[in-house]
Amino acid sequence: MSTTKTSAQVPRLRFPGFDGEWEQVALGEATKVIDCKHRTPQYVEKGVPIISPGTIKWGPLDVVTPTKRVTEEEYVSLMDHCDPQLNDLVLSRNQSMGVASRIMTREKFVLGQDTVLIQQRNGNGGIIFFRLQTEGTQGVIGKLSGGSTFSRINLKDIRQIPLILPTERDEQRKIADFLTAVDRRIGQLSQKKSLLEDYKKGVMQQLFTQTLRFKDDHGHEFPDWEEKTLGAIASFSKGCGISKAEVHEDGVLPCIRYGELYTHYAELIRDVKSRTNVPEKDLVLSQRNDVIIPASGETHIDIATASCVTVDGVALGGDLNIIRTKQNGVFLAYYLNNACKHAIAGMAQGSSVIHLYPDQLKRLRLHLPSVKEQTKIANFLSALDRKIESVAQQITHTQAFKKGLLQQMFV
Repeated sequence: MSTTKTSAQVPRLRFPGFDGEWEQVALGEATKVIDCKHRTPQYVEKGVPIISPGTIKWGPLDVVTPTKRVTEEEYVSLMDHCDPQLNDLVLSRNQSMGVASRIMTREKFVLGQDTVLIQQRNGNGGIIFFRLQTEGTQGVIGKLSGGSTFSRINLKDIRQIPLILPTERDEQRKIADFLTAVDRRIGQLSQKKSLLEDYKKGVMQQLFTQTLRFKDDHGHEFPDWEEKTLGAIASFSKGCGISKAEVHEDGVLPCIRYGELYTHYAELIRDVKSRTNVPEKDLVLSQRNDVIIPASGETHIDIATASCVTVDGVALGGDLNIIRTKQNGVFLAYYLNNACKHAIAGMAQGSSVIHLYPDQLKRLRLHLPSVKEQTKIANFLSALDRKIESVAQQITHTQAFKKGLLQQMFV
């Protein structure tokens, strides 16, 4: 691949051996655009799946995850109107406006209301798929829909979407094949992340029910787990309010606000996102191994969210329950988030705003291993989380790489 001189009709990044200018065509000229509008069928519990706009995502459509189904008879009737083939595209006319999937499955399915079938011509389904993903084309679609992802774009406008494409089929194929390989890599990483998450979920269930036990460094069994209340092994306090306006990018002290437990942190907090300039004397600071749980939230199940702060001196905001213990805090966060999540949710009070108080948490009954076994479990689960995070970062980097390619490989 080489870098070429940029002109109005030539991309910056190009495969060797191609030097002609690209041409602009309308989507309706380069492909056959079919509106999948039809009468509303009668839905059934078991039958042929329907693909609706809300289920269309960028990427290959290789597995159909339906929200509704129709009978075989309805399927035959609807296929007369809209018959998708391999490498055709299905595009959303509303909800996820302008998002398309590339059909890569032979599984039977029906395209629902407000979906558009884009049938390839001369094998150009791949290049069209990636052309639609570029910022330029998405910008055009956004203007046609009034700039809202929940508007609806009409079929005439879809057919008139301008596309600048290579004139040579070989160049179209090379671009599509290369970007398909990048998509395949993203798919492989996403599958790896999903498998690791499933494994983590399964192994935690085994660990916290004692189906799976660790042994000590000499190969001996650890002592039996003991039942205790959370109040018997910990002390409790509350954080001190830090408003959103008091959070500054260049603040002196790292700080954690309760809402970030829902949006940013998992069981183990090493790197703190926010900072504040509120004087230290007016704050409550963490001690390494503190476990924090929100004191308020929107739902009972969400409020049952625990994290362990593994660094000293972090300002802990208001609406945080601080649990200070000599047990392994990382283990306790994993344990509370999994083995005790529903029990904690059941303790919370309220309807529009949910509250969780120390006096409630103190009564929580736990089954705890020795601190040494806790440490083994915590180290194992945190190492597994690091692997998951590493794969997540690879996905992010590969997606950014693809975005850069789309900007440079298309006009």
